[in-house]
Amino acid sequence: MEQRWPQASRVVAAGEDEVLTHMTFPAEHWTRIYFTNPLERLNREVKRRTDVVGIFPDGDAALRLVGSVLGEIHDEWQVDRRYFSLETIRRLKEPVDLTHSLPGLLRLAPIR
Repeated sequence: MEQRWPQASRVVAAGEDEVLTHMTFPAEHWTRIYFTNPLERLNREVKRRTDVVGIFPDGDAALRLVGSVLGEIHDEWQVDRRYFSLETIRRLKEPVDLTHSLPGLLRLAPIR
């Protein structure tokens, strides 16, 4: 990749740490961190609610509606749902020894 696309290769190499940041969290969190499903679901709900209204009289009215939708969803997540269990959240405060949790140094595979 480096010979064919040198600039892209530098970008990928520079972003490697950011891409693999989710691996510093407990393994149970990995699948929930690197997906954007909750954010996409939230955006769909906001879009659905604003489409029902159609035309807003001003920007403040749109802001009030979106704020109330976000507040309602936040309350729902506080009471009904937990995206991470309390046990795994508690583990976030513990020091992580990556030498035992990961099989070896992780590198991106070469592109053929």
